Amino acid sequence: MIRTAPRSDQPPEPKNANGPAHMITRTQPHRGRWRLVLRITLAFAVLAAAGATSSLIMVGPGEAVVVTEFGKPVRVLTEPGLAWKLPAPIEGTTSVDLRLRTTSSGLQDVGTRDGLRVLVQAYIAWQVDDDPAHIVQFLRAGQQNPDDVARQLRSFMGSTLQVTTSSFNLTDLVNTNPANARLADLEQALQANLYHQVLDTYGIRIVQTGVERFSLPAETLAATVARMRTERETVAAQRTADGLRIAAAIRSDATRDARVLAARAQEQAANITAKGRARAAQIHAAAYGIDPQLYTLLRSLDTLDATIGPKTRVILRTDAAPFRALVDGPPQAGASGQLEPADAGPTQAGPAQGKPAQGKPGQGKPAQGSPAQGTPAPAPNFRYSDTRLGGASTPPPR
Repeated sequence: MIRTAPRSDQPPEPKNANGPAHMITRTQPHRGRWRLVLRITLAFAVLAAAGATSSLIMVGPGEAVVVTEFGKPVRVLTEPGLAWKLPAPIEGTTSVDLRLRTTSSGLQDVGTRDGLRVLVQAYIAWQVDDDPAHIVQFLRAGQQNPDDVARQLRSFMGSTLQVTTSSFNLTDLVNTNPANARLADLEQALQANLYHQVLDTYGIRIVQTGVERFSLPAETLAATVARMRTERETVAAQRTADGLRIAAAIRSDATRDARVLAARAQEQAANITAKGRARAAQIHAAAYGIDPQLYTLLRSLDTLDATIGPKTRVILRTDAAPFRALVDGPPQAGASGQLEPADAGPTQAGPAQGKPAQGKPGQGKPAQGSPAQGTPAPAPNFRYSDTRLGGASTPPPR
């Protein structure tokens, strides 16, 4: 057996306190095998976790998730929560917003049935229908962007406004009488025309439609104002005529009632006056029956009081009633107890006044102091009376 010396370029074998060197070379391949198995297991776990994560679907509130298999819709998830699918690229997901949105049409120049132009701005409240078939239809229409959907809806609203507004007159849309305004009918007709058209085309459901703004062009505005002014003038003229008619009826009734009341008042006054005069006549008759001379004196004084005022100046005969009482004075009681007139003194007419007449009665001669036949009667005796001097009687001035 030939032994060769170890080469100097080879490293010496390591020494191990536990054993020889060939035992160390046996344990190194065993450890490398376990490390490889551990790495492979960790890789499979990471791949499994990634696959599970990609297979998990989260459906939020107000949205729907469409599961597609190689681009073809196979399922529609509308209930909020977690769901599972095959990992990509086998199955994919697409989210669809189901929340309510609003879109305005802008001012649209449309024509009415009576040939006038108006500016109408309408709005619609819409959302994707939660029916799976309509959701898939919405995706096939390619309208995933809300701005693109709003743009398409504006074009639909513009054409529908043209058709719907042509069925209404301007007075149906603008009217001072709320009973004649049909703006609500226009909104209902607009929604009815848009509902099925948009639902069948895009799978979008119209929730509400309304008129946001209503305006008129310059020429239409002038015509509308003139028409409204004419209507207001007609109404004002009618109300004025009604007021005049009612006022005339009130005046006629008031005049009639006033005449009736005046006639009744005059009738009552006449009755009262007649009764008063009858009562006064009874009182006068009773007073005259008691003392005729005193009654005559008092009536004369009443007549003078009613005739002569505080500034009255009269010239009167003193021997005529009722002014004789101013001269004669009150009657005086005689020897028999009867009232006799006072001596008038020099104011009595005739030269022999107060003396018995001469001659015998029955001879046809006039009494003394009376004018004889063929002889002119003496002038009446006048006195000047000035009531401002306390009623004193003086001869008339010459």
